[in-house]
Amino acid sequence: MRFLAVTKPITICLCIFVALISWRFLVLGVEVSMNFMLYHAQQRPVFFYAHVGFAPLALLLMPLQFYRKLREARPDFHRWIGRVYGVAILVSGVSGLFLAVNSNAGLIAAGGFFVLSVLWLVTTAMGIWCAYKGLIVEHRVWIMRSAALTFAAVTLRLYLPILPAMGLSFEASYSLIAWACWVPNLIFVEFFRRHS
Repeated sequence: MRFLAVTKPITICLCIFVALISWRFLVLGVEVSMNFMLYHAQQRPVFFYAHVGFAPLALLLMPLQFYRKLREARPDFHRWIGRVYGVAILVSGVSGLFLAVNSNAGLIAAGGFFVLSVLWLVTTAMGIWCAYKGLIVEHRVWIMRSAALTFAAVTLRLYLPILPAMGLSFEASYSLIAWACWVPNLIFVEFFRRHS
C-alpha cells in the first residue's frame, strides 16, 4: 500500500501531462507536433482526429474514476464521468483499430496497437456492462484493466526516448514499444489485484 501512496500522485500528474501534451496538435498543427503521424491525418483524417482527440480525454478522466472520496460523495458524478470515459474509449479505440490496420510502422507494431485497441474496447465494455448489472466487484476489476490500457499512452511516451538511446533503430524500438506500452501494465494490474 505504501507503493500506491507514493505512486498515485505521480500517476495522476503523468496522466494530466500526457493528456494535455497530446492535444498539442490543436495549437501547433500535425505537421509540427506529430510529423510521423501526418500520413494518417492526410489519408484518414476522421479516424486520426477521433483517436488523438478522444484518447487524451479518456486519459484525463481515468484518475478521477479511482478517487474514492469523489465516488462516495458524488456517485452520480462518478457515473457521468464513467460514461464520458466509455464514449471517449469507444471513439478512440475504434479509430485506433483503423489506424493500426493502415499503419506504416510494420506488421509487429501494427499488431501491438491493434490488439491494444481491441482489449481497450473489450475491458471498458465489460466494466460498463458489470456496472450496469450492479456487479461492482467485477466492474472494478474490468475498469482497472481498462485503466492499465489507457495508461499505455503514458508508458509509450516514457519508452520513446529510452529505447533509441539504447542503440535500437526507430523501427525496432517502435515495434517493441507497441507491445511494451501496455502488456506490462496489464501484468502489473493482475499481479496487484491478486496480491493486495
